Amino acid sequence: MKPSLAKGTRDFTALEVARRRYIINTLQKNFELFGFQPLETPSFENLSTLTGKYGEEGDRLIFKILNSGDYTSKVNQEDWENKNHQKLTSQISDKALRYDLTVPFARFVAMNHNQLTFPFKRYQIQPVWRADRPQKGRFREFYQCDADVVGSESLLQEVDLVQLYLKSFAELGVSVTIHINNRKILSGLAEFAGITDKLIDFTVALDKLDKIGKDGVVKELLERGIAQESIDKLDFLFNQSDDALENLLQLKEKFTGNEAGLKGVEELEFVITQSLNLGVDIQNLVFDITLARGLDYYTGAIFEVKADEVQMGSIGGGGRYDNLTEVFGVKNIPGIGISFGLDRIYLVMEELGLFPEEATSKVEFLFANFGGNETVEALKLIRQLREKGISAEMYPEAAKIGKQFTYAEKKGIKNLVFLGEEEIKNVTVTYKDLEAGEQKTVSLEEFLG
Repeated sequence: MKPSLAKGTRDFTALEVARRRYIINTLQKNFELFGFQPLETPSFENLSTLTGKYGEEGDRLIFKILNSGDYTSKVNQEDWENKNHQKLTSQISDKALRYDLTVPFARFVAMNHNQLTFPFKRYQIQPVWRADRPQKGRFREFYQCDADVVGSESLLQEVDLVQLYLKSFAELGVSVTIHINNRKILSGLAEFAGITDKLIDFTVALDKLDKIGKDGVVKELLERGIAQESIDKLDFLFNQSDDALENLLQLKEKFTGNEAGLKGVEELEFVITQSLNLGVDIQNLVFDITLARGLDYYTGAIFEVKADEVQMGSIGGGGRYDNLTEVFGVKNIPGIGISFGLDRIYLVMEELGLFPEEATSKVEFLFANFGGNETVEALKLIRQLREKGISAEMYPEAAKIGKQFTYAEKKGIKNLVFLGEEEIKNVTVTYKDLEAGEQKTVSLEEFLG
């Protein structure tokens, strides 16, 4: 049978792994600089832990795991014959692959809150799975790199996370814009338009603006039962100025007497103003009133990061989720978190040629295999190089030198080393720089540096 990959998954070559590690190491360093500590959670959770946290569409994209053994043994025959998938799912599956890192983190906090010191700051770099339709920059298995703070309502956390985003992307060389909004503003807009009971429908449709445009959003709002009169009231959403503070001022006027909306404007003003006071360029932080992020658990600030020079969708996002641990029976633990999209960041950096030379994994020295005593002496020298942290290997067979040259070039090895009878007798080493095409003979002492 011809082998194939499952749709939406990938193999990674040595070069790709090295470049991914470069991104991860940069993010990990910055997470720890900002006071976050590492955490890892299982790749799968109880299905009940995950469902009901991501909204209607998110729940459909959760990869369910079939129960072990004869998973049909407890299936209700009527549900089976009627193909009632919603009822069948709970009968044949009680676990699922994690959809994101935030809900497992909330579950961890709920289970361990008596042992944690609050505010608790953690970062997590692990794969997640979504039964999504694969396309450029969107996979069914991908890594998320998250940083979350729980146990603090301070808006300084939002300001700090803006700094973390900008510092990390600056070090990676990626020019970005952080789009920011507040779910309280979206609640205020729903109240303003008289569609408070349709808040979820409103945010889910609005979140698709980048993909389907204004006409597509309007069409979906109508399909979700929102009246044309209410949609007309919200038309100003699609015609915002470039001045964030001016747009917030306009909202204040519309939100007169609208408590939730005014609270959202106040919070957003603080985050934007303090970020600007810390030197953030207004061009890098944009108030995007149409930003919704269709996840049900957000309650305050919401973020989305986009690369300036590549059309790639969001390469990061997050927000405040003050009630997430409540669903696990633990109240009053507010939280906020952001995520970096490793796979999309990789694609952006690849397209822009931003990976430095050190982000590639290459062997420094390949020793030519001459057989006999020369091989033994070469292996001794290789051991000394490795003890110094220098990568080195020997060609496994005493093959023709041309074949060994070809191997080194194809593998991208920097230097080919010759340790023959003459070199051993004179305590020297001859090596050829395969990139520059230069060959040198130096003393063994100089070679080992």
